[in-house]
Parts: sequence; structure tokens; C-alpha cells
Amino acid sequence: MDEMIETDARPDSYRVTADELRQFIERFERLEAEKKDIAEQQKEVMAEAKSRGYDTKVMRKVIALRKREPDDIAEEEAVLEMYKEALGMR
Repeated sequence: MDEMIETDARPDSYRVTADELRQFIERFERLEAEKKDIAEQQKEVMAEAKSRGYDTKVMRKVIALRKREPDDIAEEEAVLEMYKEALGMR
């Protein structure tokens, strides 16, 4: 049987059961643990790539670029080239 938690300052629509609340919290905690595991796996992938001679800093930039729209990338690169030219960096 679910234990009801009542809050004096809130209407009946905000009542929750202890079991339901516990389930939400436990689900969130499991996701946090999975996120930590995934981050560790990503770290391992980068360590392996680095050990094989890849530049992981550049790899991370490529990964970030792949998430973006091609038009956004092209616009940013055009502005970058314009700035570099203005500063005599070409």
C-alpha cells in the first residue's frame, strides 16, 4: 500500500505517493550511473585513439562539428577567415 505524502501548502493535485517518488528518484539515480559509465567509456576510446597517435583535441572538434548544421559551420568558417585576413594572419 502506498504511503501518501501530503503537503499543507499545496492542493490535492500535488499529492504523491512515497513509492512513486522513490521510483522517480531511483530511475534518475540509475541514469546518473549509466551516464558515468558512458563518460568512462568515452574516456577510454579517446585514450586508445591517443595511444594510436591520433590528436584527441582535434577529434573532439570534429565530433562537435558533426553535431552542427553545415550552413552554421560554413558561416563560422567564413567569418573566421575574414577576421584572420583583417589581422594579416593569412
